[in-house]
Amino acid sequence: MPRIKLIEQESYEFHFTARLQPRDINYGGHMGNDSLVSLLGTARVNMLYSMGMSEGQLGDGETGVIMSDLAVNFKAEAFMLDEIVIDTHIGEFSRTGFRIFHRLKKEEVLVALAETGMITFNYSIRKIAPVPEIFLKTLEKWK
Repeated sequence: MPRIKLIEQESYEFHFTARLQPRDINYGGHMGNDSLVSLLGTARVNMLYSMGMSEGQLGDGETGVIMSDLAVNFKAEAFMLDEIVIDTHIGEFSRTGFRIFHRLKKEEVLVALAETGMITFNYSIRKIAPVPEIFLKTLEKWK
């Protein structure tokens, strides 16, 4: 079966560090895939917070995000108490969404690459919405 092939981005504007805990380790003695997804969510929340936003509020008072897809390439194992740096880049914008690209490293070892598709969503009317202009302008300050 062919693997999904994710590519490292040229730059990553956001960085989040986490230390793996016992809850992150699976039966194989290394970081579990469910923990990786949780770490991506934590990095995303912290990235948005650093921009003065949240998953439910992208700056316009109406629009948040919903994850539409997720792809991961594991490259190396990570173990309990390893310090993981999650580098994040936002790109590939459409009218109603964008992709978030993640690179997970321990020291200089690439542990995983991941991508999530994010749809912008107006939670009050429960409908897909355009990416807020204020979100795009705020993101430009980080590039």
